[in-house]
Amino acid sequence: MEKLYFDVELPLCRVLADMERSGFLVDGGALARFGADLSDTIRQLEERIYAAAGQQFNINSPKQLGKVLFEDLGLPHGKKTKTGWSTNADVLEKLKDQPLVADVLTYRQYAKLKSTYVDGLLKTVGADGRIHTVYKQTETRTGRISSTEPNLQNIPVRTELGRNMRKFFVAREGCVLLDADYSQIELRLLANLSGDRQMQEAFLSGADIHAATAAQVFGMPREMVTPEMRSAAKAVNFGILYGMGAFSLSQDIHVSVRQANQYIQNYMAQFPSVGAFMEKTVDTARINGYVTTYFQRRRPVPELLASNKMVQAAGKRIAMNTPIQGTAADIIKLAMIYVYRRLQSDVPDAKLILQVHDELIVEVPEQHALQAGKVLGEEMQNVIRNTLSPEEQEKFPVPLTADVSMGESWY
Repeated sequence: MEKLYFDVELPLCRVLADMERSGFLVDGGALARFGADLSDTIRQLEERIYAAAGQQFNINSPKQLGKVLFEDLGLPHGKKTKTGWSTNADVLEKLKDQPLVADVLTYRQYAKLKSTYVDGLLKTVGADGRIHTVYKQTETRTGRISSTEPNLQNIPVRTELGRNMRKFFVAREGCVLLDADYSQIELRLLANLSGDRQMQEAFLSGADIHAATAAQVFGMPREMVTPEMRSAAKAVNFGILYGMGAFSLSQDIHVSVRQANQYIQNYMAQFPSVGAFMEKTVDTARINGYVTTYFQRRRPVPELLASNKMVQAAGKRIAMNTPIQGTAADIIKLAMIYVYRRLQSDVPDAKLILQVHDELIVEVPEQHALQAGKVLGEEMQNVIRNTLSPEEQEKFPVPLTADVSMGESWY
């Protein structure tokens, strides 16, 4: 792994140190006001919940909440555990047509946002008004970079309310933020590394990969693919990447296990090289005791030899996913090094300030934004060309693409 160490990890130290020093500007006043609005909503929800329950109790206590829902109000779907009634999300989701339960779910969402994100982030704003996260290079098993104190990689994006958090991360006076993220990097890598012609064709023709997969899996012309079929195919695409079995897939897309199994079989029949690639990866990992990324990062998988079947299955998923997710992680790291170096030479007043999985954020004075955006897009898209020999580049017919956007805030 010498090459990985000297060409990727060591040069990256300087990039990450500089990013930690730069930090990300936060509009603390607006964030505090948002927190106050959340507190008001939380108070209103509390009052509504108490009124519907006919009593005051600690909403955050699973024990008290369980008693109110399943004993006092006699709601269905109650599940007893050693410590009392279960009130976790999947139990409450089944009851969300009950106004009280809907309010409890919303209350939890707002309370989590307020405590973890608003209060948590306000505590970490430095004297310069910026948040200086700490990047860890050796924390994750797949080789991805992680971020702590605070973790800026888990700022919520799944809900509109959570996405609002990004509005408080802003560019300093006279600057803008550029954000570039790789489009479907893991699926593109799967197409390249497995050498699957069908999947490569779908990408190279510029098709919507999930719609193309749906057409293959459901055996129909692309024009007839419905949004539901596309989202099922999307779940299958990502499920295959993570070594997901029929049971987990069925839970994800709300179909029977038999149906989910059929989807996976159809997928493997349509993209035969993908299945062969996954099998070969698992077999090699079993023999070697480890799995590698394209850039030779190793991850031991002792789980494959475990006697416990559950542990073995987990090992299989790790072996299938690591070459794809780990290679993507290596590529992002290389992209950061190339972007950093080229910005230093071409646009020295532009700063790389954040990395979140497949996305990079740069802060740059407005007058140099277009030039910096060009550097960001080019360097991210040309990683393979800048790193590999011409012979090796031929193994990557599907190009990496990065979309660059610009704004006053991360939102």
